[in-house]
Amino acid sequence: MKAMKAILPCIFLSTLALPFFAQLPTPVVAKPRVRLTTSYGVMVLELEPSAAPRTVENFLMYVKKGHYAGTIFHRVIPGFMIQGGGMTEDMAEKPAAAPVKNETPQSFKAGLKNTKGTVAMARTSDPNSATAQFFINTADNDSLDFKDESAQGIGYCAFGRVIEGMETALKIEQVKTGWKKGQANVPDYPVKIKSAEVLDTK
Repeated sequence: MKAMKAILPCIFLSTLALPFFAQLPTPVVAKPRVRLTTSYGVMVLELEPSAAPRTVENFLMYVKKGHYAGTIFHRVIPGFMIQGGGMTEDMAEKPAAAPVKNETPQSFKAGLKNTKGTVAMARTSDPNSATAQFFINTADNDSLDFKDESAQGIGYCAFGRVIEGMETALKIEQVKTGWKKGQANVPDYPVKIKSAEVLDTK
């Protein structure tokens, strides 16, 4: 009996400890916010590092380096999206860092889709070619979402959303566009990104 009495408290304590540790909250990753000041107004983007960590890190790197200041929204398609972050007013492409891996499979699984107001990475036909250029969806574009991991089905990685100033994106969407230096859907008058800055969200 003495031996049993010595063991019982240990069993009791460990039984209590299990549900306590099981209920510990999952650490929350802070969501960075970026203010884009454009010639048409201001937008604030909230990014999702838990869903697309490398993509968010890549975007913030360009923001902190001042890359986006002086670039334009060079591709504008009403009812679809506005794309920018890589071209200057004379349609010259700014030098960019190495491409980032396409994180669409995990961002899609986390619930980030190319719905109206989300921000995603622009790229070429190579799924892993995204560098600095991004676009803001001005409609629900499920054709851009992840389908499978093939080059044709992997889609475009959404990594955040506009939380303030969506009206600015919609104003940009309505500008008159045409051809310029061999590219279609270019605004007749430059839609400038004057600055991009990380906001203090503490």
